[in-house]
Amino acid sequence: MNVDDRTRIRFASEADAAEIAHIHLTSRSATMPYLPPPEHSHDQVVAWIRDVLLKRCRVWVAVRDTQINGYAALDRDMLEHLYLRPDMRRQGIGTLLLDEVRRHSPCGVSLRVFQQNTEARAFYEHHGFTVVDTNDGARNMENLPDMTLRWQPDTTP
Repeated sequence: MNVDDRTRIRFASEADAAEIAHIHLTSRSATMPYLPPPEHSHDQVVAWIRDVLLKRCRVWVAVRDTQINGYAALDRDMLEHLYLRPDMRRQGIGTLLLDEVRRHSPCGVSLRVFQQNTEARAFYEHHGFTVVDTNDGARNMENLPDMTLRWQPDTTP
């Protein structure tokens, strides 16, 4: 882990929507080449982030200097998204975002990940998430087999 003291986590704002959209699209393309090409343009993704995601979820961004390097979106106890700029992976930024999400989730956090996404699965399992169920892809728009992972806080005194 390589995080320096310049990286800060803060709540996202509407002004961040274009940068979050860029991260969302480039990260998915770089880390999940098995996904079909995006159906939505960058501008459509910006509008979705601004008009839907930021209103429905608590969204945090990881900022170093003035650049947003990643984001996480939490809907109640479901981590809907955690994406990083492809060139900023493996520097501890994902862990910072996940730690922020867990701080705001005293009863635990669930998420879904594609079964093929072995790097994401390893990241979450490293951080204490366990598999709750698997699915054939019927519940996601990509129609790819996925799994639900869950993290529960340690409640032992």
